[in-house]
Amino acid sequence: MSPLPFDPLLVSIAAPLALALAIALGLPKRWSVLLAYGAFAIPVLMALHVWWHFGDAAKDHGYAFLTRYSTGLDGLGIGLKLGLNGISLPLFVLAALVGFAAGLYAIQSGAERLKIYLMLLLIMQGGLMGVFASVDIFFFYFFHELALIPTFIMVGVWGGRDRSYAAMKLTIYLTLGAMVSLLGLIMLYVKSGAHTFDLIALRDHLAAHPLAATVQNNIAGLLLFGLGVLVSLWPLHTWAPLGYGAAPSSAAMLHAGVLKKFGVYGLIQVALPLLPDGLAYWAHPLAWLAVIGNVLIVGLITIAQRDLKQMIGYSSVMHMGYAFLGIAAGGIIGPGGVVFLMVAHGLSVALLFLLATAIYHRTQTFAMDEMGGLAQKTPVLAAFFVAATLASIGLPGFANFWGELAIFVALWKFSPLITALAVAGVVISAVYGLRSAARVFFGPPTAELAKVTAAHFPADLTWKERFPALILLAALLFIGFWPKSLTTPINAALTPQISAKIGNATGR
Repeated sequence: MSPLPFDPLLVSIAAPLALALAIALGLPKRWSVLLAYGAFAIPVLMALHVWWHFGDAAKDHGYAFLTRYSTGLDGLGIGLKLGLNGISLPLFVLAALVGFAAGLYAIQSGAERLKIYLMLLLIMQGGLMGVFASVDIFFFYFFHELALIPTFIMVGVWGGRDRSYAAMKLTIYLTLGAMVSLLGLIMLYVKSGAHTFDLIALRDHLAAHPLAATVQNNIAGLLLFGLGVLVSLWPLHTWAPLGYGAAPSSAAMLHAGVLKKFGVYGLIQVALPLLPDGLAYWAHPLAWLAVIGNVLIVGLITIAQRDLKQMIGYSSVMHMGYAFLGIAAGGIIGPGGVVFLMVAHGLSVALLFLLATAIYHRTQTFAMDEMGGLAQKTPVLAAFFVAATLASIGLPGFANFWGELAIFVALWKFSPLITALAVAGVVISAVYGLRSAARVFFGPPTAELAKVTAAHFPADLTWKERFPALILLAALLFIGFWPKSLTTPINAALTPQISAKIGNATGR
């Protein structure tokens, strides 16, 4: 139960969607922009509230704030059931924080057709809050699709270079992944015999009546393929760098920072407890794809990038490889490290996309070879970028460090060889991260940059830009210095799942 007189989860979903609807119905631009501040802020306030009260409220199957709303489809086992457990809580908070930062940045961006731009961003925000608050698998999928559709439009209309091609490629790849994922979820519904999409009821039913190994293998294979495309698992990853390179900043922040986590979250929240043998069956192929493809091959491609935004896009693909490695490693530490890393990566990559756009506004280019010496003119921007880069690399003190460390510890028990290859990725990320900071901010200015600065002396970050960046950086440092704020609920959620899996295995 919530100490508030209303359901904070429902409010966090409804507030952005209600304003999006009001804008669609003709709300004046002045009021649209003014109310957008509140629509992006309400989910943050609700998320911080449920985070603070989660320990006292988590009672029913490890869930807190459970509420079910009738949809008229109860006969099919479909109902809007909202709640948070230790796995969904960190990502719910992530969605609220990144959404607030992206929304603030969008409001002051001066984008053309700002009302429609904000409307689409608000739909994304409402959908994202719904994804991580949904206990019903049907609505878990529905809210993802609701958040995904605006991405295609925003890239195609407000995107940069190659936006039409990028939007088309995004549509093809992500629609394919979504359809295959849906097929796997429908197959799970049919084969379980539980006649419900309620995740809690499915867990209870399949704990007593586990699916046959072959059925688990087939469903897990479908989910790994479909959700893997959505997360940019190599070699079906090429949509991500292209899409993020073309996407407007706020859309890139929300998609790369939050929406992209849908696939990995689904594997941990749905597949891990319901299809444990199926995930174990695919663990080694998944691990080798992730370490060779995402970590090493994509990592080397990232080093070769000369476009700053493309480099950040490829680095995002690379770091998702660690998430798949943590799932393959299994146990409590592996998936727990993945949840932690998803939050840390979401914050850091959103911050990097924000700062990359700030750099573009001052240099009129994303080409790192045309920059240099910018730290002398924009020291605050340089400090933020270096901090975000160090966080992305996994420097101790930032949240990313704990997620990667937990994954490496779990992975060592799974395969020392794969662990050694994965650790090599840390060196790769340090190379491209530190080199990008050096090229953009240090050393002598290039001739191209000198022409820009001669015409217009670049100003440092304004407070309209600093504030959303500070939100993301502060969250990275807070979680980095107090990891227990996330590990306590994560461990509480994963321990019963792993114990149940062991119990089923020994009972056969």
